[in-house]
Amino acid sequence: MVRYLALLLCLFVSPALAESDVTPLPAIAMHGEVKYKDGFTHFDYVNPEAPKQGTLKLSALGTFDSLNPFIVKGTPASGVTFIGQSLLYDALMEQSTDEPFSMYGLLAETIEKPDDNTWVAFNLRPEAAWADGKPITAEDVVWTFNTLIEHGAPFFKAYYGDVTKVEATSERRVKFTFSNGDNAELPLILSQLAVLPKHYWTQDGKAFQETSLEPPLGSGPYKVKSVTAGRSITYERNPDYWGKDLAINRGRFNFGEIIFDYYKDGNVALEAFFAGEYDYRTENTAKLWETGYDVTPVQDGRITKEELKHQRPQGMQGFFMNQRRAIFQDIAVRKAVALAFDFDWSNKQFAYGAYKRSDSFFENSELAAEDGPPRGRVLEILNQYKDKLDPAVFDPKPYPPKTDGSGNARANLRKAMQLLDEAGYKVGEDKIRVHEETGQRLEFEIIENNPMFERWVLPFIANLKRIGIDASFRVLDPAQYQNRMNDFDYDMTVLSVAQSSSPGNEQRDFWASFKADIPGSRNYLGLKDPAIDALIEDIIKAPNRDELIYHCRALDRVLLAGHYVVPQWHIDHFRVAYWSKLQRPERTSPLTPGVTDTWWAKE
Repeated sequence: MVRYLALLLCLFVSPALAESDVTPLPAIAMHGEVKYKDGFTHFDYVNPEAPKQGTLKLSALGTFDSLNPFIVKGTPASGVTFIGQSLLYDALMEQSTDEPFSMYGLLAETIEKPDDNTWVAFNLRPEAAWADGKPITAEDVVWTFNTLIEHGAPFFKAYYGDVTKVEATSERRVKFTFSNGDNAELPLILSQLAVLPKHYWTQDGKAFQETSLEPPLGSGPYKVKSVTAGRSITYERNPDYWGKDLAINRGRFNFGEIIFDYYKDGNVALEAFFAGEYDYRTENTAKLWETGYDVTPVQDGRITKEELKHQRPQGMQGFFMNQRRAIFQDIAVRKAVALAFDFDWSNKQFAYGAYKRSDSFFENSELAAEDGPPRGRVLEILNQYKDKLDPAVFDPKPYPPKTDGSGNARANLRKAMQLLDEAGYKVGEDKIRVHEETGQRLEFEIIENNPMFERWVLPFIANLKRIGIDASFRVLDPAQYQNRMNDFDYDMTVLSVAQSSSPGNEQRDFWASFKADIPGSRNYLGLKDPAIDALIEDIIKAPNRDELIYHCRALDRVLLAGHYVVPQWHIDHFRVAYWSKLQRPERTSPLTPGVTDTWWAKE
């Protein structure tokens, strides 16, 4: 009996002892050690002596109708983001942008994580406060998490899917319990949680799930100063910002005001930049970069034009084919469509050869599948799912079709027609192919919200016509486009799926089967593949950096073998232009230009 009671006592006491044995840390790395040790004074990519002054004016295209980026409804204004630290909201921790994935205490002074990775706890700073002066508490964190899961965008359910319980264990300590210890990334992505004020959102009349242009209460370095609906938003630096003296914020958030002005048209926005209506732009159009900046302010040095090299993974940009549409469920059709896109000619014609063709869903990173057939550890991983995989996954890595750039793509078009012939698609009287058994007609619509893509799309459509596919192009306004994307109401569109240096839970949102039918999710392709689902979970559970790399390379091969996307392009540098009133750090981050938080205005 005494032995039995002693055993019971151990069972009740051991969890508490386990928690007390975990050392609180000021920072945490996904794999290995953090770069910046305890006692560091600032990040290397900032100027710690940057003056706090002046105004930064930026541009945005389209419009906005909401200051709430956490929900599906509406189009949020620039400057507010749904994850991590932003102008308005602080997160539990802040990521450095010169490491693969390391988090440093922001609202949370320290983080606790046991070796078995079954829970994580954050200890909030006693000085952390909302802009109205009220302290930020563990109850705010609990309310935020539960509200995002219940009323937020579908992203949050996938991202935090392995959390089984969140609780405030004291006024300033919050603990998250996990369903298992396999998700190595989960403690870090929970640290990215942007915390919201419970007392503000639970007032009478507030509805979190509805759009609003009322300036919200935040905890970040800026407050909303003014809003002109759909046209402009101005943020002002909060002089009483609680975190302004933290090492991670030193040399950051230097502008007194940050203004985003909205333009309906990209050409108008460019002319406004040259007229001095705003101060900085990142140029995404190669042709404009080469020919559109031959103007007086650039020639006389008032505008600086430069290319900043980066090490940022580029993910995949391309023509995405919606697998929910019957026409794209045939891999022969997908391969034929890809053969009709003459990238090499278009790159010369429209981009002065500036772009590199993408050939990976983890482009410009060590996570991309290697040349040749899978081998070594990647082959071992794929062999685990061999019975679920297309045998083509084990062939040499597929690359996008090439041409000589002359505009004569006849060889590729012949291959495309042969594929369609063999798959049973015969040319009808109107020269459009129809499947001889199913009656599937080869016609689809390409939608976009950026008219700049028209010059790339129209030659593509012309080549599709030559092989018997009737494609059309339609430019939608941003709100209409977003609504159709949320409802998966499209055949093909141009998309870019960004990747981080340390992929994890977000892969569920991109490719997982259970996300394919959830409106607003980012499984744009509509994939439902058990092998892909399994590989995603392997990535999330990767115990170290090497295993993460191998599993990403395996997933990359499976996605490439499906030919779900017609890859487009990427570049390995940022093209930036800015007026001489601005100054940047001598050493910039390898992942982002960081204009809003690391640049400053000259005196």
